[in-house]
Amino acid sequence: MALTWSVLAAFLLLLINLVEVPAYNMVNVEAGHEAVLSCPSVSKASLLMVIWKTKCSTCCLLSYRSDHNQTMKLNCSERMTWKYSPDSDPDLRIYPVSLGDEGHYTCEIISSEGNFLFFSFLTVIVPPTVTLTFDKSTGAVCQASAGKPAADISWIPPNNASTSEVHHPNGTVTRVSWVNTTLSTVTCLVTHPATNQSLFLDLQYTSPRLAFFLLGGFACVAVVSGVTLCLFFICRALWLHKLAERSAAPVATTNFRSTPSRVKMEAVKPPVLSEHIYQNYSSRTVYMNY
Repeated sequence: MALTWSVLAAFLLLLINLVEVPAYNMVNVEAGHEAVLSCPSVSKASLLMVIWKTKCSTCCLLSYRSDHNQTMKLNCSERMTWKYSPDSDPDLRIYPVSLGDEGHYTCEIISSEGNFLFFSFLTVIVPPTVTLTFDKSTGAVCQASAGKPAADISWIPPNNASTSEVHHPNGTVTRVSWVNTTLSTVTCLVTHPATNQSLFLDLQYTSPRLAFFLLGGFACVAVVSGVTLCLFFICRALWLHKLAERSAAPVATTNFRSTPSRVKMEAVKPPVLSEHIYQNYSSRTVYMNY
């Protein structure tokens, strides 16, 4: 019985040594950053070919052949290149990373020592856009928009919050959490692999009572401004009316003195020369000449 178990163990060990398990690498990169997928290098003397395949054999093919010192790129984005020289460091570089780059990548090395496969899975992380607002029907609303993966939302102090999610076609998720509380202040905590944020909201300045107060204050200011403008225009009209009346009345000269009628009569008396004519008159002289 002991001999049987020894033979079985030796056989299992032989199977394990014969089966080659390919390496697997998980890479997490934030969108817009650089991603480097590793492919362990071999000696230049034994290297024959390096092949990178993305997602599937027909999607992208990046290869290097050492005997011809030749590289080839097929259906690959310009953002995908060798990090260094493929014969010394065959790592794949992607910059900048986008959501469409997420998926499986395979590196195959063909050498005189044998064939080797290395698998990588690229995960693209997208930080969410975080906002904290107030709604009179739901209360404080904390929203982490278009994040990948979905962000976690918590409140300080802890509350019985309600949460909803919206999944977008590009793989991002928008998570919304809201809480209706009587506290004066709340804090929203957003936890995400790409970012951690905390937003503070003072509910004293966002309550409906304050909104009504502000609206009433604006209305009072508008009424006072309107009354002031009306009084200004009325006073201006009265002032212009009085000014017009003054300009229409006759203006008397302060040095003017009326001349009495007697003085006027004396001014039109006949000249003194007529008296001298009658004084030299003689009736005798008149008859003699006749």
